[in-house]
Amino acid sequence: MSVTTPSRPVAVTREREPRPPRAAAATWLIPLGYLAVSVFGVWWIAIDLTALQDGAGDIARLLERMLPPEFGSLSELVTLVLETLWIALAGTGVATVVSLPLAAAASRNFTGPRSVQWLVRGIIVVTRAVPSLVFAIVFVRIFGLGPFAGALAIAFHSVGMIAKMMADVFEELTPAPREAIGAVGASRFQNFTATTLPRSLPAISSLVLYRLDINIRASAVLGLVGAGGIGVALQTAIGSLNYQQAAGIIVVIGLLLLALELVSFLVQRAVAEHAQDGVTSELYRRTADPIRPGWNRARLLRTGGALIAAGALLYALTQVSFDPSRLGRSWQAAVDLVTGFFPPVIDSAVLTGIFESVVMALTATTVGVVIGLVIAILSTGHVVRFAPLSFALRVLVVLMRSVPDVIYALVFVAALGLGPFAGFLALSISCTALAAKFFTDALQGVDPGPLRALEATGASRLQVFVSGVWPRFVPSLIGNSLFTSDLALRESAVLGIVGAGGIGFVLQESVASLDYGTTAGVLICLVVVVVALEAVARWARTRVI
Repeated sequence: MSVTTPSRPVAVTREREPRPPRAAAATWLIPLGYLAVSVFGVWWIAIDLTALQDGAGDIARLLERMLPPEFGSLSELVTLVLETLWIALAGTGVATVVSLPLAAAASRNFTGPRSVQWLVRGIIVVTRAVPSLVFAIVFVRIFGLGPFAGALAIAFHSVGMIAKMMADVFEELTPAPREAIGAVGASRFQNFTATTLPRSLPAISSLVLYRLDINIRASAVLGLVGAGGIGVALQTAIGSLNYQQAAGIIVVIGLLLLALELVSFLVQRAVAEHAQDGVTSELYRRTADPIRPGWNRARLLRTGGALIAAGALLYALTQVSFDPSRLGRSWQAAVDLVTGFFPPVIDSAVLTGIFESVVMALTATTVGVVIGLVIAILSTGHVVRFAPLSFALRVLVVLMRSVPDVIYALVFVAALGLGPFAGFLALSISCTALAAKFFTDALQGVDPGPLRALEATGASRLQVFVSGVWPRFVPSLIGNSLFTSDLALRESAVLGIVGAGGIGFVLQESVASLDYGTTAGVLICLVVVVVALEAVARWARTRVI
């Protein structure tokens, strides 16, 4: 007789509903950090809207003295504009060529020796931390006055930004194509040229053109120390209180930047990664022979654009009197100048100036990011599709960028007096233009395919933006905000020359009095701050991307 044991009741487990993914810590810690510094900055900088309102009359009277603009000798002005263009093209082109291998070695995807990666990252940080004005001072002392010193200053300083941004672009790419090419035995160089470089071409084109934009405006600052370009004429006009001629020069710079903005727009369309209006984006035209890709309009435009850029770079080098032999002949002068930097001096004045520059830069970044984000959203048509508004905002951003930060600082110093408040206002305008430009480019680069799919389900524009655009835009928002702070910090070092607060005053005094030990101390502090910002940015990228 068998005995049947009763089976135990089986426990019914209820499946848990999937939880929504948590937002990365960087997406809320970094904005909170900016907010905290900004609250402190309101007190430290002594931001007083009443004082700004009282000084509005002085600003209006100064602007009246600048109208109508005077252009002076047209031939002389054209010559200076062309010299500015050649300086910017030569410096940006050389920096781009040098930055490609540096960025490849600095990115997280680099599989070579760690010592090489850390060395390259150090070069990028140092060249980015030293303001272009300081490079210009050094090269003018070594090579003398003229465009050659200006082109070298722009090239050295631009390497830091271009290489850093290129490395960020390389890290954002999906690893699948790179891993597939590596699995079949391709070398690092073959892998890079076959997968990484073609896919990053749109972003690289955008950042190089934007750096060219910055370098054209930088000529106004380099002219302060005789490094050539239209900035020399601008400095002469301001020094002689000829504000009408200064206004004419600013108008010319604005027109030059508007033309560059049009070129940038056309280039980005030619190399766009994502097609629109139902047209499929292809790197090469499909042919019967899969080994030999064909030529289509996009490939022709890319190849033609590369040849034109190479030709422009070679011609620009001839126009700035580039001569490699000058580097060898000036070696002793360079050694004598650099030895004056030792030992570096870091006293209380340097530390206070650096602290004030950091507070000014971060507070101005907060203002610029908020306003720039609004401008970018309204400009790209994701939420509001009104072509006249988009065009007007883009022109406004270009006009804001066309005026050098030093000019903004001069206006605010004239109305509000010396101090960090005037520098903060100048930096806020600059950060707004920078952030709007960066954010607009990032929003335009979002793949339209998923957005069209959301629209097909009946989602509104706002729902498409919140669900389809914003999650993929957050990494660019965080990264570009930190990079805007990076740029604002170095700009604050220049604004101090006209008394707009920050470390710039200490830097200017040390250079004027040949106290290169203090100059070295300022540069060391700038490098430390930039390294700290770089560490925060790298941490944010690993958490958000």
